[in-house]
Amino acid sequence: MTETMTAWQRETYGPARGTVPAEIPVPTPGRGEVVIRVRATALNAGDRHILHGDPLLVRPIFGLRRPKQPVRGMDVAGTVTAVGPGVIGAEIGEEVVVELPGGGGLAAYAVAPESRLVPRPPAVAPALAATLPISAGTAWQALDLAEIGIDDDASPRVLILGASGGVGTFAVQLAALRGAEVWASAGARSAALVSRLGATRTIDHRQSPVAGLPAAHFHAVIDIVGGVPLRQLQRLLAPGGSVILIGGEGGRVLGPIPRMLAAAFLSIGSRRRIRSLAATARPEVLQKLLALVDEGRLVPVIEREYAFTEASAALVQIEAGHTVGKVVVRGA
Repeated sequence: MTETMTAWQRETYGPARGTVPAEIPVPTPGRGEVVIRVRATALNAGDRHILHGDPLLVRPIFGLRRPKQPVRGMDVAGTVTAVGPGVIGAEIGEEVVVELPGGGGLAAYAVAPESRLVPRPPAVAPALAATLPISAGTAWQALDLAEIGIDDDASPRVLILGASGGVGTFAVQLAALRGAEVWASAGARSAALVSRLGATRTIDHRQSPVAGLPAAHFHAVIDIVGGVPLRQLQRLLAPGGSVILIGGEGGRVLGPIPRMLAAAFLSIGSRRRIRSLAATARPEVLQKLLALVDEGRLVPVIEREYAFTEASAALVQIEAGHTVGKVVVRGA
């Protein structure tokens, strides 16, 4: 292994175009860690938020004045090239998938906790595998929180708001796999795609307002985009149903916190709950997702793959929003 590597980094908070290549030392694994040769990195909305240090509430975690980790990219597929002390469950040469805490994926090598590693099935390409940890993992956890496929309802009806993005394209497929009747909001250019993924009905809530949907019609509403008044979402639920809040930009300082507090207040004493999801890295879920892709039952949607030399452009696309599915950067 070489002593230095190329990494795309931004030392200060700000726009994606300020992300530049730099030559930095190859990381050394600490106790319980491994070094991975990055083969593919998928980008997420979280990369955009950390890039800008937005909301300000997160800066004590990611860096008050500048990012603690200047290299973006949290979802990685790669090859283990070195192991640190105490590592017993990973071997050099093993192909793995991992969600990196804080980032570091837009580099030739990245360091990762052994506890988060999941073996990559040989038939699942690195670019496909890299799309899964955060986006598909979030969709899975949202459906679990809404108890879709868990209770005795044979065919629950689920509304997914923001179905064409990374989380949404997985949520549509996973809800359908769990036996749900899926209604999905998507723009005109992606409506056909969302239907192919398993939605029985697509709507464009910019043209057909959510307020016009039938009341008490859904067992769950998965809100990925935000912006719809909470009482309108709550009105859509059948008794015992849940709204699951995932996305939404919120304010510059507190982000989604005020909306989350309002959701908790509206849920007091109600049989129509509004619940906020704080998705976490769950390797056991990632393993199940990889198996579904390996079996051909779950299909990651990749709008574009970028070469490693185009990593800054990939971040610019994520920064702009409106991506259909996922954006992936190939390894160096």
